[in-house]
Amino acid sequence: QVQLVESGGGLVQAGGSLRLSCAASESIFSMGWHRQGPGKERELVASVTDGGSIYYADSVKGRFTISRDNAKNTLDLQMNSLKPGDTAMYYCAARRFIENEWRYWGQGTQVTVSS
Repeated sequence: QVQLVESGGGLVQAGGSLRLSCAASESIFSMGWHRQGPGKERELVASVTDGGSIYYADSVKGRFTISRDNAKNTLDLQMNSLKPGDTAMYYCAARRFIENEWRYWGQGTQVTVSS
């Protein structure tokens, strides 16, 4: 069982920045950030494999940067130019190479962007 612990959420004004961090209990193939805003379905925001393959949702391209430290089993999400629409609970998730779904989830950290 992989344990994931997030940190770094908070309240920020539109146009501001926040950095989210996630610490995993062990090395794992792919790690990503998902979010679920009020009244919205959960969506994948960004992900990165241990080999460095990166995915971004169109809504965050150019504003968010995902990075991971394989030696420390950590994952970060730098969020710049935040918009009120980015307000959501953000979850760190992970999956192994042979798994098709995100199997391991953190407890979530709230990001609120005020206008």
